[in-house]
Amino acid sequence: MCLIALAWKVRGHLPLVVAANRDEWRERPARPAHWWTDRPAILAGRDLQAGGTWMGVTREGRFAAVTNFRDPSDKRSTARSRGELVTDFLAGTESAARFLSNLSARDHEYNGFNLLVGDGVSLLYYGSREGHVRSLAPGVYGLSNHLLDEPWPKVTLARREMQAAIEEPDPAPRLFEMLSSTGVAPDVQLPHTGVGPDWERRLSAALITGADYGTRCSTVLAIDPDGTTTFEERTRDAQGAVVSTARHEFALRVAVGS
Repeated sequence: MCLIALAWKVRGHLPLVVAANRDEWRERPARPAHWWTDRPAILAGRDLQAGGTWMGVTREGRFAAVTNFRDPSDKRSTARSRGELVTDFLAGTESAARFLSNLSARDHEYNGFNLLVGDGVSLLYYGSREGHVRSLAPGVYGLSNHLLDEPWPKVTLARREMQAAIEEPDPAPRLFEMLSSTGVAPDVQLPHTGVGPDWERRLSAALITGADYGTRCSTVLAIDPDGTTTFEERTRDAQGAVVSTARHEFALRVAVGS
């Protein structure tokens, strides 16, 4: 993912709400969200090049999502796929805290990343550039290709819209509207991550369009206290139009956020 907004234990009727855009090169093959046949408890899209995923949830209430840390000067072609981090957590049984404590010793095997993991009781964040685990208190958070809550314009927008959306009976329409925003930030607000001003400008939009690279899908996940879960993923074309939708409603085997 390249933009994630989430609300954790902010509203009693929705202990976890996530809205995310996955940005990727369009030539990289992927399959939309589905229940994996080789790991039936996992609901996620799948990267068909490396076999992992960018965001997913399980019937046991485990959740994980990853974003890249943007730094073109530190990119190794020999690094392991960051998508396996999400897959490994979803497929495992360790608590979120134990999983991340074990990860710190091998985070150098990957290019820079930000990882969110939740086990239904706690939600934690690990950024490879920080190198330590953060346990997230109840609140609204935003993440793109820098540290958690870095005030990039689209992160600020995502957090603001998430805060407003969870006040509504159904947050999904407002969240998908936010994820569909193509507005770019003023140049004075652009970050300087080493990709040049043209790319900084293009990447500042929540929804990135273009034939080479852009937003491949938008996802909203909402989990009720009783475990009722809605996972909706909308696949997008190069112009940002929605070309297909995968919607899954199911019950978790455990309660979340208690």
